[in-house]
Amino acid sequence: MSNQDEQPENRLRKELPAEVPAPAPAPEQPAEEKPQQERPQDEQPQQTLTGRQRLVQGLWPPRVSRAQLIVAILLFGLGFGLAVQVASNSDSDSALRGARQEDLVRILDELDDRTQRLEDEKQGLDKQRQELQSSSDQAAEARRQTAEKEKQLGILAGTVAAEGPGITMTIDDTKGTVKADMLLDTIQELRAAGAEAIQVNGVRVVAGTYLTDSAKSVSVDGNKINAPYRFKVIGKPQDLEPALNIPGGVVQTLEKEQATATVERSTKIVVNALRPAKQPDYARSSSQ
Repeated sequence: MSNQDEQPENRLRKELPAEVPAPAPAPEQPAEEKPQQERPQDEQPQQTLTGRQRLVQGLWPPRVSRAQLIVAILLFGLGFGLAVQVASNSDSDSALRGARQEDLVRILDELDDRTQRLEDEKQGLDKQRQELQSSSDQAAEARRQTAEKEKQLGILAGTVAAEGPGITMTIDDTKGTVKADMLLDTIQELRAAGAEAIQVNGVRVVAGTYLTDSAKSVSVDGNKINAPYRFKVIGKPQDLEPALNIPGGVVQTLEKEQATATVERSTKIVVNALRPAKQPDYARSSSQ
């Protein structure tokens, strides 16, 4: 091959740059381990709470003030009182629910009579007040009213004999089953019906009267009485007799104990058993 043929080829080789070898990668230096610094407690990441969890944290533990505690106690007492009243009313309603129609009418009449007695008493007191205010001689009117009041209080205290319309009730107890508590219930029922004077077997019944069982008999204020027990009562007969004959009342209770009770109305009952006037040991009048 001629020199002319080799010259272009040599020129091409000279023009091409020589291959430069790629630099070798530097060895990886181990990274210096930096100690992890602990975050202060305040910088700890807070945990996200749900709405329910925030509500529970706000309500528990409860924070009760003194005023709230007092209000809670008052509300509890009020609720307890209402519950007791509802229970008592339900018991009375159940007792009346089983009564007959004529018995219910009798009870209503008795309540009307009691209301009328209270209204009459109120009118009487108003009349006395007006007479005292309008009287020209107020001192004389005051003395008259005081004397009248003394008689009324004497009847209630048992120091003065009394007479008027009323009833006579006789209890026959052949089995000896009548006890002091039954006679006391009879007296209480008569008082509730408007009895103004009561006498049992010659013993005057007053506000402080007590009854006790004594062997096979009963003692009234320490005085022993035996059957038959005879009650002489002054009051309105139309109120006294129905009060003793109401369903579950005195007469039915005595009949359950195999005792019999008879009630008789009268236009004139005399209560002449007297109690001695007792002078109080310590109490004195505060009026000047």
